[in-house]
Amino acid sequence: MSDVVRLHHVPWGRSFRVLWLLQEMGITPELELYEIGTRKMQEPGLKDRSPAGRIPALEIDGRTIFESSAILQYLCETRREFGFGREPGQTDRVAYLEALGFAETMASLIEQLNLNHLFLRPPAKPSPAVVKLNTLRLKGTLAGLEGMIAGEYLLPSGFSAADTMLGFNLFAAPFYMDMEPFAELRAYWARLQARPAFQAAAEIEGPQTFYAKDFYPVPEAE
Repeated sequence: MSDVVRLHHVPWGRSFRVLWLLQEMGITPELELYEIGTRKMQEPGLKDRSPAGRIPALEIDGRTIFESSAILQYLCETRREFGFGREPGQTDRVAYLEALGFAETMASLIEQLNLNHLFLRPPAKPSPAVVKLNTLRLKGTLAGLEGMIAGEYLLPSGFSAADTMLGFNLFAAPFYMDMEPFAELRAYWARLQARPAFQAAAEIEGPQTFYAKDFYPVPEAE
């Protein structure tokens, strides 16, 4: 079995979830870096590992795994000593699975906002109605997430891989949403950022360069 651990990764993209959990486990992977929208993401190197040509993909234990949730669950199941998963029969199991899925519901809205604000090129313009709708939906998921926090983390039993799944969203959401009304989420995000493994992963990432502005408002209708 190969001892190579290689993460196919876009800095401060969804693959940050995997990098962060690996750091929680004391594992620093080799990084194969990509930039969204470039030809490299459509070449066989990534598409052979992730059918949609998207990050993350993780090479570990002699296999390659794609999709954030699948990767995190695999890491938790093969490295149970860290206690970052929740096993069948445990009290928090259902809430843990719900949170993993909810993270992708929210991330899909952030992705749509990214597409409208960052990737459309003239003469294409973002639709104010679509952007407003997705921004409102994002606001709704943030309110829902705030109600899910149980103590310091999402689950009463403590930190889990579900926190790394949703942590990425809390990095991205403030570029589109005023977080001032979400006091619990802001405090939760501060606790996540204070974790040594988060800080180690952030140091590997360096400054984010994906977002050129601090905030992207809903465009005005013409």
